[in-house]
Amino acid sequence: MKLDQVAVQFYTLRDFCKTAPAFAESCRKVRSIGFEAIQVSAIGPIPEEEIVRICAGEGLTICATHESGERILNSPHEIVERLRKLNCKYTAYPFPRNVDLADLDAVRKLARQLDASGAVLRQAGQVLTYHNHALEFLKLDDKTVLDIIYDESNEQNLQAEIDTYWVQLGGGDPAAWCRKLRGRLPLLHLKDCVGTVDNTSQLCEIGSGNLNFKEIVAAAGGAGCKWYIVEQDACKGDPFDSLKISFQYIRANLIS
Repeated sequence: MKLDQVAVQFYTLRDFCKTAPAFAESCRKVRSIGFEAIQVSAIGPIPEEEIVRICAGEGLTICATHESGERILNSPHEIVERLRKLNCKYTAYPFPRNVDLADLDAVRKLARQLDASGAVLRQAGQVLTYHNHALEFLKLDDKTVLDIIYDESNEQNLQAEIDTYWVQLGGGDPAAWCRKLRGRLPLLHLKDCVGTVDNTSQLCEIGSGNLNFKEIVAAAGGAGCKWYIVEQDACKGDPFDSLKISFQYIRANLIS
C-alpha cells in the first residue's frame, strides 16, 4: 500500500459536509492531515461540478463514491453519468435495503440485479462494487449471503468493497476475504474495532483496536486492491482528530 492510495470515506464526516462551503472546509482539513483522496458519500446536495472544483483545489482525488442502492439497481445509466461528471471510476452499492437476506430467492435476485447494473457501468469503463455489513454473513444452504452474491454474479460486472469491521463482526476473517476476492477487490474499507466491558464491539481509530491490519493490507495488496479507504462510522470526539490518528498509524506502520 502506497500513501497516495489511502483515502477518507466522507460518511465519517457527514455532519460536516451538508453545504458546499462546509464540504470545502472538510476537504481542506483532510488534505492537511495528509490524505490525498476521498470517497464521496453522504454529503449535501452539492452539484458534481462544484465537488470536482473543490477537490481539485485541495489536491484531492475522488477515488470512489457510494450511491443510492435503488438508483444503482433501477437507474444505472444515471450512476454512469454522475461518475463521469465526478471523473470517478468506482462506486459501491451501499446496503441491501428492503431485501430479505434470509430468503435465498431474494438474495439471488439481488445478485442478478447487481450483475445487470454492473454490466451497464462496465460498458462505460466504470466499476460497481458491493459494500458489505455483518448481515451478509448469515448462512443460507451452508453459504454466506456474501458468497452467494459474488458466486451468482459475474466478477467483471460486480466487484468488492470489503469492510474490515463488518467482516470481523459477522464472524469472518477480513484477510481471508481479501485473498478470496483476488482480482475482484479494488476497494477496501479500513475500519477497526475493540471490545467493551459490556461485551459489545466499538468502532475505533485504525491501530487502536484488534484487527490485524498488517495481514489485511498485505492480503488486499496481493488481491490487487487500488484504494484503501479509512472509515469510522462513529467517533467519540472530533472525527477529524480520529482520522488524523488513523492516518498517522497507517503512515507509520502500513505503508510499503
